[in-house]
Amino acid sequence: MSRVYSRNSSYDLSVLRPCIFGLLESMDQGSIGRNCRVLIKPNLLAPAPPEKAIVTHPLIVRTVAEYVLDKGAVPQVSDSPAMGTFDRVMKESGIREALKDLPVECRPFRDSVSLDIGPPFNSIEIARDAAEADIVINLAKLKTHTQMLLTLCVKNMFGCIVGMRKPEWHFRTGVDREKFAELLVRIWAAVNPQINILDGILAMEGQGPGRGGVPREIGVIVAGSSGLDIDRAVCSMLGIHEDGLLTVSAAKRIGHAAEPLEIDGPLPEVHDLKLPAITPLVFGPGILHPFMRRHLVQRPVCNSSLCVHCGECWRYCPAKAIEPALEGLKFDYDKCIRCYCCVEVCPHGALSSEETRTGGFIRKILRQ
Repeated sequence: MSRVYSRNSSYDLSVLRPCIFGLLESMDQGSIGRNCRVLIKPNLLAPAPPEKAIVTHPLIVRTVAEYVLDKGAVPQVSDSPAMGTFDRVMKESGIREALKDLPVECRPFRDSVSLDIGPPFNSIEIARDAAEADIVINLAKLKTHTQMLLTLCVKNMFGCIVGMRKPEWHFRTGVDREKFAELLVRIWAAVNPQINILDGILAMEGQGPGRGGVPREIGVIVAGSSGLDIDRAVCSMLGIHEDGLLTVSAAKRIGHAAEPLEIDGPLPEVHDLKLPAITPLVFGPGILHPFMRRHLVQRPVCNSSLCVHCGECWRYCPAKAIEPALEGLKFDYDKCIRCYCCVEVCPHGALSSEETRTGGFIRKILRQ
């Protein structure tokens, strides 16, 4: 039986602090001791204020840091943002201000070490700070994700891949979402965060996880020693079959046991969260798959009225499938691997994923 904690909460410190401290006391069990090196890994996707629900809320980061300091341990807040510098994300998110009076080291992931995460990926480069910390506290954010449906605790550990190695791994896994999900699970297992807290007080729905998403107040914090089991509990909360979340199904496939969940506390039912449409990348006879990848399947598109040609998307695109056009962007769908990194990093919410009309029509025929 795996225990997952669910607590109603808010960003009012008089409510949040006792909630977080109580959860940490339940999960810590004496593991955070004096001089222990504790890595606090929030979701710092991009520069954004907390009301956009793109990053872990600054008061959650602060409260966890306070707990670590109370135990006489040494806290460090780190991540590798997909867009913008670490310092800019820390400033615009409000985390820098929230931590200013605390002796907490804040720095981006820079150095990497090679860890064997198992086949088919084997040895990959993971942030040294994450690999060598005594304790890792995973502070994830409840958000939708145009490629993976949701980004929760397991996926948050992808931030331990430093800098441009992230789009490189997107490119290496290509259009295979299941393979990418397995990569995420293996990275999570390699880092092995002992404490996981999911910020679902202000969550995100729609075309997440970046500025294309819409904030949605849920008012819940979900926590536990297993990030995978938190993700399973969130599926239950949202009325999603847990195997519908690719990271959960990948974890089961490679041998992570799915123990029965014991939910400690009230887990709300939020069955109307707006999820992004995740369609299969290929369907029908195998001989048609190459053509379908190019012309029929869901793809990134640009709203030219919002695009300012800032260049974030084409600089980050792992497949180099985007270039500026007179109005908006030009996509090379032959090259595009449908990772939706462009949607994720766009600072103006100009990009989204859409299925082609032809693809939708053919899919309906094949279902009959």
